[in-house]
Amino acid sequence: MRFSGKTVVITGAASGIGAEASRLFAREGATVYAADIDEAGGQALADASANESGGSIQFQRCDVCDVSEIKALMDRAGSETGGIDVLFNNAGAGGARPGIHEIEPDEWDRTMDLLLRSVAMGIRYAFPHMKHRKGASIVNVSSVAAVGPGYSPTAYAVAKCGVLHLTKMAAADLAQFGIRVNAIQPGFIMTNIFTRNLEVPEDQKEIAKGMLRQVSSNAQPVARSGEPRDIAEACAYLASEAASFVNGTSLLVDGGITIGPRYSWDPEEPGFYGPLEAMEEQAKQAAASE
Repeated sequence: MRFSGKTVVITGAASGIGAEASRLFAREGATVYAADIDEAGGQALADASANESGGSIQFQRCDVCDVSEIKALMDRAGSETGGIDVLFNNAGAGGARPGIHEIEPDEWDRTMDLLLRSVAMGIRYAFPHMKHRKGASIVNVSSVAAVGPGYSPTAYAVAKCGVLHLTKMAAADLAQFGIRVNAIQPGFIMTNIFTRNLEVPEDQKEIAKGMLRQVSSNAQPVARSGEPRDIAEACAYLASEAASFVNGTSLLVDGGITIGPRYSWDPEEPGFYGPLEAMEEQAKQAAASE
């Protein structure tokens, strides 16, 4: 019961990572304000929590691209419980897919609004309800896409990189008020973000998700797919007293996919001993063939 008596606000809470985090915090005693544009999913989550011991989940519809709705969410949570202890800025989607040479201005702006501005404004409007509360913590969702190319479309990657720097700046700004700010960089986590854009019938999306799960389990050193629970647990750690000395940083939860190229960790891959050894071997082979 790490969060007994605490108030937690979670955006993008109707499914995937947000739903799993909402259930985890509620089980550990928190009053959770779960926000999403998916009213049916969010209300079902809240209704189901009534049968669980621990805390509770209250649903509020919130479009994080609408600043007035973000403010209303934070004001409700703060006024009904006396303040906010944890904010989990989780809401997001894949964003615009075109490369920088093709993307339209409105596609770029929508992606930045959803993935970056929403985090900034979440912090902005939660702040009055969080300042000087013991153990106050903000956790933002970034991505392995912030590490470099190859993990996502361009606009998504740029926004998630922005979340990392925003996290550091917010940690600096809010330290005087006793608020810690950290980020999580998920790898390939099996949520609807991967199946939402698949051009397959709705009844086949679970099959597609199973195939994606198998592919992702082969893509990183940890030989299983990432699951929403993995990120929920990371969030709970960063929000807890156990992480009270952790501030202004990010936690990679990616199954090791950013360790390096496949030959750095897969003994079946040519060049397994690493790039230097691989280059030496290639030079030997080239010399022998001459």
